[in-house]
Amino acid sequence: MEPEMEACVSKTVAVIGCIFMTLLYVAILYAPTLILRLPPPSSLNNFLIRRFICAAIASILSLLFSALILPVRSGEASDIFSVYGIRADHIWQAVVFPLFLTSLMYAGSLVLKCLLLVNSWKTDFDNGGEFLFDRIKSITQTFLSYLLSIASNLLAWRNYVVAPLTEELVFRACMIPLLLCGGFKIYTVIFICPIFFSLAHLNHLMEIYRSQNYSLLKASMAVGLQLGYTVVFGWYASFLFVQTGHLVAPLIAHVFCNFMGLPVMVARRRGLVTVAFIAGIVAFVWLLFPITKPDLYNYRTENCKCWNGYCSWN
Repeated sequence: MEPEMEACVSKTVAVIGCIFMTLLYVAILYAPTLILRLPPPSSLNNFLIRRFICAAIASILSLLFSALILPVRSGEASDIFSVYGIRADHIWQAVVFPLFLTSLMYAGSLVLKCLLLVNSWKTDFDNGGEFLFDRIKSITQTFLSYLLSIASNLLAWRNYVVAPLTEELVFRACMIPLLLCGGFKIYTVIFICPIFFSLAHLNHLMEIYRSQNYSLLKASMAVGLQLGYTVVFGWYASFLFVQTGHLVAPLIAHVFCNFMGLPVMVARRRGLVTVAFIAGIVAFVWLLFPITKPDLYNYRTENCKCWNGYCSWN
């Protein structure tokens, strides 16, 4: 049963607001070069730092802009932040359940990684390599070194922190409440909101076309694949945000997907990978609604202050 949403703003204003925030996000990313006419950064790290600052500014401006339109005028700070899904309650559920659900789509990838790891252990053992305990110790040290390298890698910060956080803030936390308050049905919002998310990635067309010397057709195909993937992910992330009312739910899924890349469906001479992928997808579909029930993420109360109204459902 969907909660009855009373329109606070017109649908036209809601859509125009989303378009504005999309253009604002992209424009600010390119503002240093195209508007301020600043010289190109001297290094990749300087370029990424500039992008981080621009993305942060775009996110803050989007939050302020949406707050002016949404009926957020007074109340406790926790009530205002909850409009954007920024909440402290039910935090472990919002992290663990969506992470588990998302990992099911990558069952094939995870099984392949395990098979490669076991095969590496077997090869080392057959060649008189390290004992199992020493091997585990070596893997642990390698993993810790990998984590330390990520912590100092700005590309990793972009992929796993800045991009997911700012994109989820703008394209989920700011836009979904605005569209819902505009009177759009929940599932309409889930399907149209990722369109704005994908349009924000159109700027990659010229980047790929210029930087990688692709033909326009090849660059369009590459960006088209990316847009298709972002739309599908956007549906899923929007669904998580609407169902849970937690920003951290789509955020953790976004980070995990960026880390894993595209799911592995088949692997040469490893039929188990395909079986695992199919089983994972079946389990994902089967658990999608039970594991995202709003009751798992929200308290029930007679005086509901949430924009989604889930805590007062009957």
